[in-house]
Amino acid sequence: MPLPPLLTGHVCAITGGLTGIGRGIALLFLSHGARVAINYLSSHNKDEENLLISFKNEALEAMQARSPERRFEGVPILFVSGDISQPQTGQYFIRQTVQNFGRIDTFISNAGICKFEEFLEISPESWQRHLNTNLSGAFYAVQAAAKQMTEQQPQGGSIIGISSISALVGGAQQCHYTPTKAGILSLMQSTATALGKYNIRCNALLPGTIRTQLNDDDLADGSEKKKYMEGRIPLGRLGKPDDMAGPALFLACGELSSYVTGAALLVDGGAFVNFQ
Repeated sequence: MPLPPLLTGHVCAITGGLTGIGRGIALLFLSHGARVAINYLSSHNKDEENLLISFKNEALEAMQARSPERRFEGVPILFVSGDISQPQTGQYFIRQTVQNFGRIDTFISNAGICKFEEFLEISPESWQRHLNTNLSGAFYAVQAAAKQMTEQQPQGGSIIGISSISALVGGAQQCHYTPTKAGILSLMQSTATALGKYNIRCNALLPGTIRTQLNDDDLADGSEKKKYMEGRIPLGRLGKPDDMAGPALFLACGELSSYVTGAALLVDGGAFVNFQ
């Protein structure tokens, strides 16, 4: 039996929410009664249009499954395209969310990139692209969300940064990626101390190996890398985007996590502790 809706009337904004981890979180939040604004990087092609349509259809199915006694005429969702690596994008995204939904209760900084490269071959352009997207973009968007939340006193809000297990361990082909994810963890810790007085909670989620469109080729079924990674994970499988959605729901729901801030929650199937 599914849980009853826990976020009825809640407004959430999430960057990079059209695919992968962001998509899983957004769909669960919608099914729990939230209104959701999604930032995404536009590809300006037919595939993007189909992705938006399929997202709405899947969201409607999820909403109906959780509340079968209701009939939903539409999906309370807002799509806002924009490159999060640009400082103004996060600000624009928050403005659009508030103009359409009136406020913001939870902001999730999720957008990120990771291109596997040998350290000695990483170009200045690649380093800057990862830094701007994964960390600088997150900083500006979190700042914009926090400013909005301070104007909603005494309501406050919840800010969730999607960091990574890579914030705690190294990666030979991720030398441009792991520092940005460590930065997200540090950003959530510092903003937790800075924003607590406004009743704004800031926490980090640290996913382990989650199979998404970013690593689907690298972790293909039957591949040696997939077998190796599954062998290192005590639960015996790779993570799915849906595995991140429940922890995000916990951190967003004030009734469940009102005294949780500055925390770092590993969601990795036990991989981090399995060193022996």
